[in-house]
Amino acid sequence: MQKLLKIDARDNVAVALSNLPAGTNIIQEDLSVTLGSDITQAHKVALTDIAEGENIIKYGQPIGHATSPIAKGKKVDESNIKTNLEGVLEYNYSPKLTPNRFKNRNLSFKGFRRKNGEVGIRNELWIVPTVGCVNGIGEQMLNALKSQLNVSHIDSLEIFKHNYGCSQLGDDHENTKKILRDIVLHPNAGGVLVLGLGCENNQPDVFREFLGDFDDQRIKFLVTQDVENEHEEGLRILTDLVEQMTQDQREDVPLSELRIGLKCGGSDGFSGISANPLLGVFSDFLVAQGGTTVLTEVPEMFGAETQLMNRAENREVFEKTVHLINDFKNYFIENKQPIYENPSPGNKAGGISTLEEKSLGCTQKCGTDKVSDVLKYGERLTTKGLNLLSSPGNDLVAATALGASGCHLVLFTTGRGTPFGSFVPTMKISTNTPLYEKKPHWIDFNAGPIADGKQIEDVLEDFIPYLIEVASGKQVNNEKYGFREIAIFKTGVTL
Repeated sequence: MQKLLKIDARDNVAVALSNLPAGTNIIQEDLSVTLGSDITQAHKVALTDIAEGENIIKYGQPIGHATSPIAKGKKVDESNIKTNLEGVLEYNYSPKLTPNRFKNRNLSFKGFRRKNGEVGIRNELWIVPTVGCVNGIGEQMLNALKSQLNVSHIDSLEIFKHNYGCSQLGDDHENTKKILRDIVLHPNAGGVLVLGLGCENNQPDVFREFLGDFDDQRIKFLVTQDVENEHEEGLRILTDLVEQMTQDQREDVPLSELRIGLKCGGSDGFSGISANPLLGVFSDFLVAQGGTTVLTEVPEMFGAETQLMNRAENREVFEKTVHLINDFKNYFIENKQPIYENPSPGNKAGGISTLEEKSLGCTQKCGTDKVSDVLKYGERLTTKGLNLLSSPGNDLVAATALGASGCHLVLFTTGRGTPFGSFVPTMKISTNTPLYEKKPHWIDFNAGPIADGKQIEDVLEDFIPYLIEVASGKQVNNEKYGFREIAIFKTGVTL
């Protein structure tokens, strides 16, 4: 059994597949090394003597440079490696498009066809507050509804509480309106009560117009300051929505209708070896079926952005990708913060030492197919295929943004583990088997066998039917345990 994994023939480091003590002599395939220090699982070991200033190569790409000489067999981590990244860059379009190797299998799932033609993978009843002031009222309404009515035909009843909708200015206020609009219009909801106060910045009447065309039989409004008993009126509206949802039935829907968000968090040294590459081949597979995938976490594209830019379908998409990257870098600069303050302490403990290393692993989630479109924060999907979305790397903010763009569910890879869930199903995929075994109530699917040597195509064939089951109604852990929340990107002044 292999003890070290050399990912690319050009690499001068390898990844430990288990905890390895100093003095271990390893001879396998094209590498031979005696460990000069203890190497923790998922961390890196030098395969050659590396001089001070020399690039550290992983995934066949530089992930930083050595800050001091590193002897062959020694551990490589943040103590002796530093990023090569700096500043805002200029980019040239050098397209390198790879044909998709997958064929259309004409697969389907069981979904809910909405009046406007969109499809949902859940039939849920939601309360969406226009402002945080009415969070408590909405929660009381839902609790009363659950105690008074039979709602067994509804997949879930949720209120998506937040602290915004007032005391915001400019783009900050617009971001809140966009995300709340996108949630209200999401096809995973069979009924929505938009619950307002009346005096907030996010005025209910203005917000109603902001929604554009919508099904007014399934999306209702209540302004609590305008009625004598908001609790009774809210229950009346919710009861009507529950009754209408009794008619909703799942039907066969082609996989081409599926929209999937790609996200990682609590990453480790296996993220770019197992779970993220699994999502990459799945992304290519779904695109070949005519479906849609979305990659976000812009700060975790830094260092790998040229690979994405050169996959742009055309020059227009290339220019959008350049703006995606540089606009986010300028956001850091405007707030007087370092652009490359990443990875996190948890990432470092898991074996990730620089932002390039994190980004090269992170971007593997989107496979090799062309980039078809780029979305700004709060924009909704209009183009099938692989899309890029502007959002920070923060798990809750990014997962909310993916759902708001129109994704039916989020695939979330993790090497350290996390329980959270967004307002759409949030499927956790472990990078290693020990995490899957330790946290079965968090993790939904194990990509660890890939790190243990199982072929990624074989794991993909296990993953596809599981995902179709989830799209057809099978709950993932965040749904089973009620971990459902939203987080909106906060920027600018609070009044």
